[in-house]
Amino acid sequence: MDLEICVDSVESAVAAERGGAARVELCSDLLEGGVTPGAGMIETVRRHISIGLFVMIRPRGGDFCYTAMEVEVMRCEIEHARALGADGVVLGLLDEEGRVDVERTRQLVALAAPLPVTFHRAVDMTADVEGAVEAVIATGAKRILTSGGAANVAAGTAMIARMVKIARGRIGIMPGSGVTAETVSALARATGAREFHASLRGAVPSPVCFRKQGVRMGSVEGGEYTRYVVKEESVRELVRAMEAAAAE
Repeated sequence: MDLEICVDSVESAVAAERGGAARVELCSDLLEGGVTPGAGMIETVRRHISIGLFVMIRPRGGDFCYTAMEVEVMRCEIEHARALGADGVVLGLLDEEGRVDVERTRQLVALAAPLPVTFHRAVDMTADVEGAVEAVIATGAKRILTSGGAANVAAGTAMIARMVKIARGRIGIMPGSGVTAETVSALARATGAREFHASLRGAVPSPVCFRKQGVRMGSVEGGEYTRYVVKEESVRELVRAMEAAAAE
């Protein structure tokens, strides 16, 4: 079994590798669900880790129905990610009806080649999650990251199992959203999935002593003095749980 950790910093990427993860999904702005990280972030993470590095290609938060100009940005970001040493990219496009945008996704998959593409949780926002599996297969993507169309993998377990059956090995189905050391064994048994995605981020206080009151830089109360990082031991615990599940 393989574990992918979602990270938004160099420190978290290093912790993921030390904890035993097979790869990281590198994003920025996880409060928006993750957008494309900057070139400096990609380059620095690549320098500090040797495990797989998949880069999120998402030009903004919000929906996954993109304008022609936004797709142009995505094309540039794919090229930059490849040049900076990414091992793969993560993306997802839908149309106005909530269906997988097969044609434009196929074009981006072709552009990314030979790097593999993961179709991310945009699939969970489709009108027909089961039908979306065949649509994503048609794009040439190698993997689908999904919570089974639900808020988390616990609620979406039955759908994830159906997606694995529909896929029949033609594409990887990777559960994500709520995967922990406590949940992964049951999830693996119920779905047959062999790779999993987790964030495992925890809040740590800022080292800043002086704290300005009444001024915000963002929309989250107290966000200026809280940081979220992946903890190495949390990754290690999940890897151990996955190893135990694989041995069952």
